[in-house]
Amino acid sequence: MPRLAVQTRILLAVAPVDFRKGIDGLAAVCRQRLQSDPFSEALFVFRNRRGTALKILTFDGQGYWLCLKRFSQGKLQWWPKSVEDAVRLTASQLHILLWNGNPVGAAIPEDWRRIER
Repeated sequence: MPRLAVQTRILLAVAPVDFRKGIDGLAAVCRQRLQSDPFSEALFVFRNRRGTALKILTFDGQGYWLCLKRFSQGKLQWWPKSVEDAVRLTASQLHILLWNGNPVGAAIPEDWRRIER
């Protein structure tokens, strides 16, 4: 199971990809378009052209995980409009995106807080 911790590096590919691509094709996109090492244990998030599904690719040290989330109704409500090839997300922002929310407009508490006794 892929680990999603606060310190996990999450890269979101801005341009849509062909969802016929499997692990090897998406790893090539990581290397060529995103200029990132697909073996780095980062999570790479991709969307299809219609905006109805997301794919997440990650390497856990032994092998790749490829996760697919297809929305049963509608399309993604938010996706970054950036001139860059990749945008970084936090773990909390990815959780919101997976529930088809807007991670930029959400009020998310800080990842690290001091606990008062």
